[in-house]
Amino acid sequence: MTIKDPLLDLNIVTETSGFYQGFSKFVTVGSKISIGALILWAVTQPETAGQVLKAVRSSIDSNTGPWYMYVMAFYILVCFGLAIWPATGKIRLGGEGSSPEFSNFSWFSMMFGAGIGIGMLTYATGEPIYHFSNNPDVIMGNATASSADNVRAAMKWSFLHWGFSAWGCYAIVGLALAFFSYSRGLPLTIRSGLTPLFGRALEGPLGHIVDIVSVIATILGVSVTLGYGVSQFASGVYNITGMGWLMDVDGDPTKIAMIVSLVIVMIASTLSALSGVGKGIKWLSNINMGLSFFMLAFFLVFGSTLFALSALFVGLWDYMINLPMMILTVWSADGTGAENTANALAGWQGGWTIFYWAWWIAFAPFVGLFLARISKGRTIREYVLGAMIVPSIMCFVWFAFAGGTAIDLTLNGGAGDQITGAGLSSQLFAMINFMLSPTLATLMSVLIVILLMTYLVTSADSAVLIINTIAAAGDESPKGRIHIITWGIILTLVIAGLLLTKGDGLAAINTAMIIGALPFSVVMALMGIALVKALVRDGMRNAAKTSQTAEPAE
Repeated sequence: MTIKDPLLDLNIVTETSGFYQGFSKFVTVGSKISIGALILWAVTQPETAGQVLKAVRSSIDSNTGPWYMYVMAFYILVCFGLAIWPATGKIRLGGEGSSPEFSNFSWFSMMFGAGIGIGMLTYATGEPIYHFSNNPDVIMGNATASSADNVRAAMKWSFLHWGFSAWGCYAIVGLALAFFSYSRGLPLTIRSGLTPLFGRALEGPLGHIVDIVSVIATILGVSVTLGYGVSQFASGVYNITGMGWLMDVDGDPTKIAMIVSLVIVMIASTLSALSGVGKGIKWLSNINMGLSFFMLAFFLVFGSTLFALSALFVGLWDYMINLPMMILTVWSADGTGAENTANALAGWQGGWTIFYWAWWIAFAPFVGLFLARISKGRTIREYVLGAMIVPSIMCFVWFAFAGGTAIDLTLNGGAGDQITGAGLSSQLFAMINFMLSPTLATLMSVLIVILLMTYLVTSADSAVLIINTIAAAGDESPKGRIHIITWGIILTLVIAGLLLTKGDGLAAINTAMIIGALPFSVVMALMGIALVKALVRDGMRNAAKTSQTAEPAE
């Protein structure tokens, strides 16, 4: 059987003159119209927008939970399967003659910084503390809330959300893009990952829709990250200055505080994006890494080291042996709305696991494209090690030492409800205040706020450049300064508009992201299928060539 040669070019039409010169007008304008409609709706009808988003979120949680759970398991299976299989694991991204651009240390560092950043600071303390009081084991009666026998369960469920599932989500997009862009020579844009399934049809409207969905998912995914980031940034400034207008009576940042913080961050981000990857982003990334390791060293020295080490290794063991159950179990509500075990489990899974899976999926176009850009010359096996296993371990270490210290101080250190009673964005600062003297706590808070600022700026400016790359049909060079500024303004308006919706602004951002992630989760599943198909067909072509050139038997 003759196997057709793979598609090695994709003609994506870009404008040759005018305002959109060098850009796909369909993708750029289509994305702006879609996002603009969301901003206009959220700003002009905040109460209606809040109610509709809440209703849609409930519907998605009720009807698409199984899809999110199983598709994330599929991403993990594809990545690990291709890495373990001898014939595919040794394939080099970019061809046999290519070599890695970055050293192993630099490559691992960039992998670590790509997807952990702001979430590490917000959730490394807050999530283990939350699960210490409530998680599926507590709901099912297998552990006691806020007691010593619940520490293992708290770490296990925290590791679930920041482990292989999250990084497998990023890795499958990056692996597909790296293979089709650097081994096949196709444009570095999302539609290229679907060529084995749809061929040249991707040069037209179908490809434009795929890239528009990718841009929308990226904007909404980054909006969630920046929304939580500016909330914690405002909490940090309040912890340093004590200015009352920054916090409300419930101990959460006010909307005006978050809007002011957002404007500051986005101005800095846009200026950094204009300078390109080699200047602003690289400089900020170096600061990120240095301050991150300083904070980790702080927890190693001054935190609950033995407690954290125990939480790390026991939690890692529990995570590994329970991973199949945790990623494949779907809890469904019984429809009664009553407070019972079934509804409690479904509510927990919708509020935590489904939310996280949608977040990682929405973030995947941005992080995946970044991973592809820095992984040329690596084998598939090396790539999976660097993109999935190493970053997961770093997340586990952070959560064990930051979250483990918070749990130990609450359980054994006399912190009472000082940490657990603070809002999510304030818990890290509450722990620092308990651990240190006022002067040292203020100095540490300043460092955390600086680290937050650099992470926020790095995430935002990188996202703007990635969106620009997709809109420019895969052209990696920073181009169109006015377009970079425009995307920065759009991202600011999306976050600000959703923050101003009636009710909880962060909840509105979360819901919009979950809605935007749903279509891209389908694109990612198709990318996984397309990648497997391409590699299988390459193997068949190689086998056919070998049999045709083999010496005849004597």
